Amino acid sequence: MIWENRQSFFTFLITMLKPLLKILLATFTAASLLLSGCDNTSSTAQNTSTKAVSAQVSMAVIAAEAEGFAVGPAMSVRTIYVFFDAQCPHCAALWKSAEPLRSQAKFVWIPVGLINASSTAQGATLLAAQDPVSAMDEHEASLQARRGGISAGGNLDTKKAAVAKNTELFNRFGFASVPTIVGTHAQTGDLVTQEGALPTASLAAFLGLQAPAK
Repeated sequence: MIWENRQSFFTFLITMLKPLLKILLATFTAASLLLSGCDNTSSTAQNTSTKAVSAQVSMAVIAAEAEGFAVGPAMSVRTIYVFFDAQCPHCAALWKSAEPLRSQAKFVWIPVGLINASSTAQGATLLAAQDPVSAMDEHEASLQARRGGISAGGNLDTKKAAVAKNTELFNRFGFASVPTIVGTHAQTGDLVTQEGALPTASLAAFLGLQAPAK
């Protein structure tokens, strides 16, 4: 009888705790998304030195020096820059979460090479693609499925040099992880930067855009 009462008690306790556990799991997942990003894999000493002399983040400098590909209205008055590494799974998550906001801003995706050799090769392949957006869709779907992303193309020296230049600019600004978002807030006009992926609603709020209807 005592054992049966204990079983009933534990069953009751588990039933009561299930909603609380779901809330805690959802909170933990949201917090992880807010902070998720791939760190710059260069040495600590190099990172410290870079940050000590980092340049002021400038939209004009990014527009003039970086090479990326645009997603969204070509003539949009709002431009958002995203530094990303082709091997970064958090960048793949941001690619998906930014998709519902493309009608409100032009997103320029700028590949850098931080994680491994494939980062530069795949980033260059995306820059060289006739349809970079479709290539990026294919790549990020493959990355999220843990298949490694698209195969690197050939004759990419020029585009690899562009990725290297993008990476130098990324380091010059003292950024430490990808994805890194740089833009102006749509409501205030203030320069805003964010290192790490954001879910769609949080990304919209961060950029001052309208969150899509659920």
